Amino acid sequence: MIRPVPSRRHAIADDLRHQISTGHFKAGERLPSEAQLATRYTVSTPTLRSALALLQSEGLVEKVHGSGNFVRRPLHRITYLGGVAEPATWATFSSPLRVTTRTTNIEAHSHLPTLLNVPPRSPLTEVLRITHEGKMPHSLACIYAPRDLAPADSPTATPSPEQIEVSSADHRPPLAEVQERLSARLPTQEEAATLRISTSLAVLSLTRVATDATGRVVEAALLVLPGDRTDALFITRLNAEERTPNA
Repeated sequence: MIRPVPSRRHAIADDLRHQISTGHFKAGERLPSEAQLATRYTVSTPTLRSALALLQSEGLVEKVHGSGNFVRRPLHRITYLGGVAEPATWATFSSPLRVTTRTTNIEAHSHLPTLLNVPPRSPLTEVLRITHEGKMPHSLACIYAPRDLAPADSPTATPSPEQIEVSSADHRPPLAEVQERLSARLPTQEEAATLRISTSLAVLSLTRVATDATGRVVEAALLVLPGDRTDALFITRLNAEERTPNA
């Protein structure tokens, strides 16, 4: 049986992968420039970049704009804890995460009127949260709430690094229903740049909409979770009557 000859980009990726796994290139180390690597492997720059893209999609190499390609440090996985019985949270079981928060007052536009079931240009509060492990962005959440339900201290609120609630609106009405829609897709260019991931790495995209007893949407969260470091856990708790079979 004749085995196919690997393409140049696969051969280059295999060689660099081997050098990373054997410690020739260490975690956090900058790789030689693309021009140097192209010369070393006697290939064109596009072919070399194609080989690096394979390693970037595997999470082995990170391309930092303006700085070059770096060997990624081992990624710690986080778990999204969903379910209607409790507030949505991030949890990490390996090391603490740092959170940066930016709060902005906006008007409902684009898809937001439909998402929050409000008239266009309704006043909203937008909270952008990015979790970091060290200097590495780990996950992204955009949270929207009607402005009258947004906490006054939200711009300076600092969640616990061990377990981070998606919502900081502690005084919001009691929730009657929470809908969570989870899908897998490729990131947008903006999401990939924010999370410093390859546009070819699949992400988990989760939309969470919480409503009160009157049917009013009190919060909507759009979460983007890189697929190479995220698990999603949903727990349904049944009461005693639901667990007891019919006589």
